[in-house]
Amino acid sequence: MNSKQKTTYALAAVLAMTLGGMSMGVSAAPAMEKCYGISKAQHNDCATATNSCAGTTTMDRDPHAFIAVPAGVCQKIAGGSLVKP
Repeated sequence: MNSKQKTTYALAAVLAMTLGGMSMGVSAAPAMEKCYGISKAQHNDCATATNSCAGTTTMDRDPHAFIAVPAGVCQKIAGGSLVKP
């Protein structure tokens, strides 16, 4: 086997390992849930009772505004609620 063939096989092996690792990472996305009352002003994920689109809240910790967090995290945040007021 000459050096050109060795290089080709080495590149093929690296490519196969890279593609294999990428496909495993895509399917491991965590479940998300809405967490009310924890967003900073203008950092909410969706419309609230007082505004019509994401990113337009005017106060920190608006109880009507939510952000999406990984499942199980909201209960660990002070002031976080899974229930819309």
